[in-house]
Amino acid sequence: MGIRIEPMEPTDIAGCVELEQLLFPEDDPWQAVSFRSELAARYNRYITARDDAGNMVGYAGIALLGDAEHPEAEVHTIGVDPTCHRAGIGTLLLEALLTEAGRRGGPVFLEVRTDNAAAIAMYAKHGFHIIGLRKNYYHPSGADAYTMRRPALEDVPVVFGTRTPDGVLS
Repeated sequence: MGIRIEPMEPTDIAGCVELEQLLFPEDDPWQAVSFRSELAARYNRYITARDDAGNMVGYAGIALLGDAEHPEAEVHTIGVDPTCHRAGIGTLLLEALLTEAGRRGGPVFLEVRTDNAAAIAMYAKHGFHIIGLRKNYYHPSGADAYTMRRPALEDVPVVFGTRTPDGVLS
């Protein structure tokens, strides 16, 4: 299955809301208004993953924060259709977000459920480290989240992966 990564468009919001309902039923899934707000913010970048037939099979978003001297980024969300889990789509989405963040430099932060071992492993493979615990972070389930941080790309040791021509670790 070939996957295309494309900028998210307002017409993608309904599909994102459907995936949110499947992925996060216990944790107040985002509604259309949340996606519209995220897309409208000038410092956010949202993308989709599409299969060969053009079906959206995932989405992701990142906030590019700080000024040119003190940039940082925060991964807001990554969601992949459950029928496509373990197919590398989450990795493709994360790498696209990290490429966007890498253009500015600075560290990248995110939160992830403490029980999401697959996501934690993917983030660790890309140079993220657990730096904190947020108790009862997700609502209404009360699930905890780890805060993870990836240093600025030039600070990431080679042991975390191989740099690709666009600067993303693989």
